[in-house]
Amino acid sequence: MKNKLPIIGITMGDPVSVGPEIAIKALTNEDIYSICNPILIGDFKVAERIRDLLNINVELQKIDSPNQAEFSFGKIDILDMDNFDHEKTKLGEISADAGKAAFENIKKVIDLALAEEIDATVTGPINKESINLAGFKFSGHTEIYAHYTNTKKYAMLLVEDNLRVIHVSTHVPLRMACDLVKKKRILDTIELIDSACKQLGVSHPKIGVAGLNPHASDGGLFGDEEEKEIIPAVKEARELGYDAEGPIPSDTLFSKAIGGLYDGCVAMYHDQGHIPFKVVGFNWDKAAGKMKSVRGVNITLGLPIIRTSVDHGTAMEIAGKGIASFEAMILAIKYAAKLSKTRKKGI
Repeated sequence: MKNKLPIIGITMGDPVSVGPEIAIKALTNEDIYSICNPILIGDFKVAERIRDLLNINVELQKIDSPNQAEFSFGKIDILDMDNFDHEKTKLGEISADAGKAAFENIKKVIDLALAEEIDATVTGPINKESINLAGFKFSGHTEIYAHYTNTKKYAMLLVEDNLRVIHVSTHVPLRMACDLVKKKRILDTIELIDSACKQLGVSHPKIGVAGLNPHASDGGLFGDEEEKEIIPAVKEARELGYDAEGPIPSDTLFSKAIGGLYDGCVAMYHDQGHIPFKVVGFNWDKAAGKMKSVRGVNITLGLPIIRTSVDHGTAMEIAGKGIASFEAMILAIKYAAKLSKTRKKGI
């Protein structure tokens, strides 16, 4: 290796989605090579097809292991999984074959990180239906990573500029999400986002904790989860030294955080945190009929390895059209590199 920059393993995501496109385009950005040594993980022929289809001016180099990589701008090192026949599956088509390849790429990058052959991992978007058709019964990347790293205490963190959102629960039915609003789980989540904020450079994080019910139950008028679970969790967090406040009505919490009052937000369930996050990071261009920009990074906290990701889907409907935004992929790589440095410092 020519330098001491962190080695980042980047999966292509679903091979017939926008995943390969955004990964290749991100690696045509010279700035990436100034902060890390990237390796793309997936089927080499898939990458060739997308490069040629979209006329992306970049050389592709097939490797079998990270120690063969050159990390040279203008030449993308691809650890060839040789696991997908792109002639059998059309771009944008949901299939078990695509799901199997995407899953194998994820498992490979996890194994490389656990073996310390790479310093961090970045994942492209996967299609949950394709993954499950292939026989892998996981609800998303977060759960796959937790399973194969044997991690019990973990959470999803969304980052876009100064908005940082963590969730008490994510990929579960809403009825179940309400049942998961428990003191211990909330306290664990507060601890995770406090640690994450410090790794991202916030020395004394101020954490805002959302209520579950409208108006944070308005003193018990609209539910008792605040009184029984959230308030006791916040109280104990403060006793442990965390600068946490709540429960705060979710219709005001996130706007305050965007304005700088809070360094991190604890959402009680998936959509409560994702909706404000995507309102900030995703911008639709009505005239063009496409997303003008798609920003925001998903970071899995609590793992023994680093994992960041784009926080958007596979966008099957525009796969291969050359219009997918790769901003989020660039940001995900940058955050992976940043987290690699802070982890080495023991933060």
